Amino acid sequence: MADWYAKLREYFPEREMKSEQQMLQLFADNETYKRDAGPEYVLIYQEKEDFIFVDYILISGRYRGNGMGSSLISRLKKKNKPILLEVEPENDTDKDSKKRIQFYERNGFKRAGTILYQRRHVITDELNDMEIYCWAPQRKSEEWIYSKMREIYSEIHCHKAEEVYGKKMQPASEVLSFKTDRYKIAK
Repeated sequence: MADWYAKLREYFPEREMKSEQQMLQLFADNETYKRDAGPEYVLIYQEKEDFIFVDYILISGRYRGNGMGSSLISRLKKKNKPILLEVEPENDTDKDSKKRIQFYERNGFKRAGTILYQRRHVITDELNDMEIYCWAPQRKSEEWIYSKMREIYSEIHCHKAEEVYGKKMQPASEVLSFKTDRYKIAK
């Protein structure tokens, strides 16, 4: 197991992880899917022409709180593209959940409150609720964010899933929904 992958497995719950095989396939097949890793961090992201999707960001325990995470986010912001990411909602069983949300909010990310994201892990069948956050140099509607998240789900999360896991992922229409009655703008 690669060092960067072992670090991710150590921190992220199973329901949020892709297999190492699927991630290696993504790196090999998709030139927009990138890995930046060092002894103190792992950053996995997709950089498209019009946005960036942060799939995983991890600062190793002893390096947390020293600005490294904000530095990585700032590096991405300098590309002057909207940045999208999935964040586990605040919950009592994960003491870091509130800290993660506060970190993203301090770095200018806004929650896309009208987008619901709920999927079952392809192996464990465990339900995984996530909230979508966006930072953008210029305002983006939640409809725009929603369309990009459907694209991300199909291209990244479902990439060769049947080949890797032996079964298909849920379709995007089951995982993502958009509630127009609670329309908001993400800044």
